[in-house]
Amino acid sequence: MAVRIRMKQMGRKHRPFYRICAMDIRTPRDGRVLEQLGTYDPMIPETDARVVLDLERVEHWINHGATPSDNVKIFLKKYGKNGTHVEAQKQAVDRLAQKRRRNEPIQVAPRAPKQRKQPEPEAAAPKSDSQAIRDEAAAKEAKE
Repeated sequence: MAVRIRMKQMGRKHRPFYRICAMDIRTPRDGRVLEQLGTYDPMIPETDARVVLDLERVEHWINHGATPSDNVKIFLKKYGKNGTHVEAQKQAVDRLAQKRRRNEPIQVAPRAPKQRKQPEPEAAAPKSDSQAIRDEAAAKEAKE
């Protein structure tokens, strides 16, 4: 079986994302994968932080006869074991991590729900004279 290391398209419309995979040459672009070896996200603002590779597994597949596609060859040349942009990639990833840490919402301890005050029983207000007379009249009528 001939194996090729190539990119598998993921993501959605206007938001591309690629997985770098070891695949059989005869499978379609988005077909069955033998192993996922990394990712490429072209939407990340830091150019050197866009590619993430599992270099041990990439070497394993290359040693077993896998051939990288043209784009993956470029990634391996830049970000591989002796790549030209390895240091720049580390710095870019650190800058991205710092930026993400700054943009994280501040974690605040959850507040206890507010306790509603229980309504205090109202003291019986003194009745006015007219009210007292009406109550007595109503009580007499009820007895009769």
